[in-house]
Amino acid sequence: MQSRVEFKRSSGILMPIFSLPSPYGIGTMGKAARDFVDFLADAGQSWWQVLPLGKTSYGDSPYQSPSVFAGNPYFIDLDMLVDEGMLTRQEIEAIDWGDDPERVDYGKMYENRMELLKKAAERGMYNNSRKVSAFIIDNCEWLTDYALFMAIKRQNGMKSWLEWDEDVRLRRPEAVERCRRELSDEIRLYMFIQYLFFKQWRELRQYAHQKGVFIIGDLPIYVAMDSVDVWMEPENFLLDEKGYPIEVAGVPPDSFSKTGQLWGNPLYNYDKMTADGFSWWIKRMGGAEKLYDVVRIDHFRGFESYWAVPYGSKTARNGRWIKGPGMKLIGVLKNWFHGIRFIAEDLGYPTPEVQQMLTDSGFPGMKLLEFSFDSRDGGDLPYTFSEHSVCYIGTHDNSPVMGWRNEAPESDVERAEMYFGLNRDEGWSWGMIRGGMATNSSLFIAQMQDYLGLGSEARINTPGVAEGNWQWRMKPDVITPDLAKKIANMTKLFGR
Repeated sequence: MQSRVEFKRSSGILMPIFSLPSPYGIGTMGKAARDFVDFLADAGQSWWQVLPLGKTSYGDSPYQSPSVFAGNPYFIDLDMLVDEGMLTRQEIEAIDWGDDPERVDYGKMYENRMELLKKAAERGMYNNSRKVSAFIIDNCEWLTDYALFMAIKRQNGMKSWLEWDEDVRLRRPEAVERCRRELSDEIRLYMFIQYLFFKQWRELRQYAHQKGVFIIGDLPIYVAMDSVDVWMEPENFLLDEKGYPIEVAGVPPDSFSKTGQLWGNPLYNYDKMTADGFSWWIKRMGGAEKLYDVVRIDHFRGFESYWAVPYGSKTARNGRWIKGPGMKLIGVLKNWFHGIRFIAEDLGYPTPEVQQMLTDSGFPGMKLLEFSFDSRDGGDLPYTFSEHSVCYIGTHDNSPVMGWRNEAPESDVERAEMYFGLNRDEGWSWGMIRGGMATNSSLFIAQMQDYLGLGSEARINTPGVAEGNWQWRMKPDVITPDLAKKIANMTKLFGR
């Protein structure tokens, strides 16, 4: 049996980078991020949980990125580039970033952010040439291919690589080398942008550590079909001879969705991965280790068995269960990475096999208060939560708790009210936070929206709904010293 991964009793807040306030349309790694770190420290919080930091594409989901390694250029702080002489104040203020401070306008981001970063590269690449060269050398295993992939995508109007000319799509050597020559300027641009991202993230993470705040990140189980990962290493995925997937990922129908969820990601060729000792996964986790202190492994149960849907299906209904690598893979990752801790996202319907894999891994699993009172599934009540678990009120895939209160069956809400003694004087969301803080779980996480008392309008993502997600932004000036003090007092009261 594997040794257990333990957390000291503590708490943190789930807050995506894109949700931070900013005058430039989306949250970034600049002043607002440092202000949030200060707020976490003042509130007695040890953890900042973020969503995946990768570049987004169609659908705006951070779980569908063109690279498992690259950072999101939208998160690069423009004010910091002004301070470094790469942009002018007039240039960034002349852009229309959208008119809703509580929503990200990804259309505006797509139209405007790249041109500004191109100007920054033209002015900053030479002055930072040594540091950029060192960054390229340190990250050459993924960076040069990523930059090439993005340069070709831009040349092709951002179409999926499945729609490129056949010679390039199938990576015939002479075609790839021709692209490297013809697109050399674009390739350098994309590498410089990654240099800026990782420089700013490294500085922000160091600032957080100095304040006693550590980062929990998210590792999506699957990668996007339209990604450099699939294009460059198709042998790691179940594809046909033309590069199209044979089956794709999803989850079967359940009480939440009659047709299941059709994610559409390509499935892994686990036979090949097993044969080479899971080298691709080791490289991938090595990339995550550069970003996070703790990694939450998304859809953990998918390593035990996964739902495979025939490519071209309209829903996930006609899929089948296939056995996954289980502890063969989990054991490799745990034994290889000793400087990082893991959380297993084991939500859903845990089979005995999944429960055994969780036990054998030693990773803490997740408990959601919003699920505890679900009369459809008979969720585990909070008194049953073990110390070796992470308690959430809800995740980014759930409504903030005030939204849940309005959406859940009345019997579920009444059960929560009775269990925690929720009342108007304390405030309904604060009562749920108190209940989570009081559980035995070593780690407690609430969404920032719960501390602000926000409802469904501030929901991050609705699974199975293609549009309107990943947009919520926090208003400026809502995190106050009084709020930090209130959170700190509760945190201290429950020994976190």
